[in-house]
Amino acid sequence: MAEDWENGGFGLYIHWPFCQAKCPYCDFNSHVVAKIDQKAWAEAYLSEIDRVGAETQGRVLRSVFFGGGTPSLMDPEVVDAVLTRVRATWPMANDTEITLEANPTSVEAGRFAGYRDAGVNRVSMGIQALNDADLKALGRLHSADEAMRAFDVARAVFDRVSFDLIYARQGQTVAAWQAELAQALSLAVDHLSLYQLTIEDGTAFGDRYSAGKLRGLPDDDAAADMYLATQDICESAGFAAYEVSNHARDGAESTHNRIYWKYGDYAGIGPGAHGRLTIGGQRYATDTPLAPAGWLAQVRKQGSGEASREVLSKTDQFTEFLLMGLRLHEGIDRTRFANQWNDELYNNINGLVDIGMLELTPDRLCVSPRGRPVLNAVLRELLTG
Repeated sequence: MAEDWENGGFGLYIHWPFCQAKCPYCDFNSHVVAKIDQKAWAEAYLSEIDRVGAETQGRVLRSVFFGGGTPSLMDPEVVDAVLTRVRATWPMANDTEITLEANPTSVEAGRFAGYRDAGVNRVSMGIQALNDADLKALGRLHSADEAMRAFDVARAVFDRVSFDLIYARQGQTVAAWQAELAQALSLAVDHLSLYQLTIEDGTAFGDRYSAGKLRGLPDDDAAADMYLATQDICESAGFAAYEVSNHARDGAESTHNRIYWKYGDYAGIGPGAHGRLTIGGQRYATDTPLAPAGWLAQVRKQGSGEASREVLSKTDQFTEFLLMGLRLHEGIDRTRFANQWNDELYNNINGLVDIGMLELTPDRLCVSPRGRPVLNAVLRELLTG
């Protein structure tokens, strides 16, 4: 019988931990350093691919995702070496998606052709805003004009291009966001990731917010109006919300992210990378050291970049399956759910259906349009009932 993870597929995530500067809103594992030994990093990635590949032989690889950090700071030769080893390690799907995250600067755009020649077929650009004042406030190093020029290069080099925008920024009105989103949709793009600005502990914005110095943030009602406007505008433009924060033209959905949300298996390589692997019928959560130098040294000395490998109980998997699957517009497959958990949902699911937060059919369970703006509250209620 097929294992459950095969319903979601198998992907590979590779974390590049370096950035030119630390954005004040960012809580990802990213670091600013004066010098990077690219050859040493290439060797470590290749070693980790060999290690994980030995455990997952024969699996068809659906996606590779270079995330960060800023992977567009990687030498194209490093990306080429990594992808050459990947192709030698796993059978590749006919439509394997290979994504690299990039900052939209002219320097990094100059590497795009090299990434394409290495095998990258999709680029995800961190544009974040389309005006210079807000880019500066977000700590971005590019201007709006530079971002558009880099985007034009990306469209000329890659068939598939996505970019990120952040809304509910300081001083932003609903009308300003509507105009900015319309501008974004007018470009030749096939996928948009649209994130509401969240203030995370441990970030520069978090510190300013705690000190009462992060002024001009839209209130909850304005942020909710921006979310609703986002859904309406994108839907009208043919960019359906296939996930809470992700919109795409039909057929342009991110394969890699869908592996996460459909609770497939994925290997995580690099400092701070997480993974979910099913081996011998048991599902494991893996993680890695956060410090780049520490991770690199561990790979060299121990032959493994993993920090821990934890067995996930059925309860853990139940929780993760719901948390991930209900982010998708399509929700979760009840037949698949029943095969794993006898279709036992928490007692308060009917109550959430009755008040219009969830929709339940014989085939699927999904969050309703009314429930999506308050998804976290719905999930919290579902998982604690």
